[in-house]
Amino acid sequence: MTETTASETTTSATTGPLAGLTCGIDVGGTKIAGAVVDVDGTVVAEHRVVSPAADADAVEDAIARLVLELAADHELTAVGIGAAGYVDAGRAVVMFAPNIAWRDEDLRQEIQARVHLPVVVENDANAAAWGEFAFGAAADDDDMLMVTVGTGVGGGIVTGGSLFRGAFGAAAEIGHLRVVPGGRQCGCGNLGCLEQYASGSALVKETRALAHTPEAAALLERAGGDPAAIDGPMITAAAASGDVFAAGQVAELGRWLGEALASLAAVLDPGVIVIGGGVSEAGELLLGPARTAFHDQLTGRGHRPVADVRTASLGNAAGVIGAADLARR
Repeated sequence: MTETTASETTTSATTGPLAGLTCGIDVGGTKIAGAVVDVDGTVVAEHRVVSPAADADAVEDAIARLVLELAADHELTAVGIGAAGYVDAGRAVVMFAPNIAWRDEDLRQEIQARVHLPVVVENDANAAAWGEFAFGAAADDDDMLMVTVGTGVGGGIVTGGSLFRGAFGAAAEIGHLRVVPGGRQCGCGNLGCLEQYASGSALVKETRALAHTPEAAALLERAGGDPAAIDGPMITAAAASGDVFAAGQVAELGRWLGEALASLAAVLDPGVIVIGGGVSEAGELLLGPARTAFHDQLTGRGHRPVADVRTASLGNAAGVIGAADLARR
């Protein structure tokens, strides 16, 4: 398995992957997770810190401290950073990050100067997709699509065994497919993006809006009578315990997801589709409706092979494992 881009010059197929231990960093709006990972994708050590997301310099200082703390006990050869934002084709500059104060930030240069190790920067969903492809749920297929369903909706694509990043490094922003022209306002500035219908945030927003209907009485009681107390884990737990209303809300999210997967399959034709992110913990409550909608809307259904839709297997570690492995390639 290889991962290359036309603009990448620091690693090539002739040199092969780096040996030894690498460090993977997953930078989010609320936390920064770090891990030391070996060549088999095994996490040797890990740690996390709070993310000071509103201050770009403070985030970079926190990343550097985390790397140096892990490096104090392990000999590292490189660092891979998964960042929630648009990363340029050179895998260095975070062009835009919606939840972190980065705008055209040369993150690779800033972190290399602090930790004195080679650094690769990647979109966080791409890093998670690579982790699942290299060591997780899609390790048996060279063509995979990963969709992460959490606060937002992200994605990653592996085709022919290589991570697909697009001409400018911004491919696989699946959450910003426009599924309802003129629909709900999205944080990206457009209307009707998938993220507004098939994310954990959308699930919570829709459920809270219906909290005072008779069907939602049991869930509202679980929330102590306060719709604002309803969150994603509460909805999932209620659905798992047999709450028909909560299960219906999760199923509706699954339907949106499945229809989007059918459209993506018409373009990408993946062999495996992996669903990750926090909402995927709902398991078959989500995946069952998603698979049904996917099959019902798939172009050429009944006359073509159908991609297997699976749950991610690496959990929250997918991002750090993927980032660490990309750093060694």
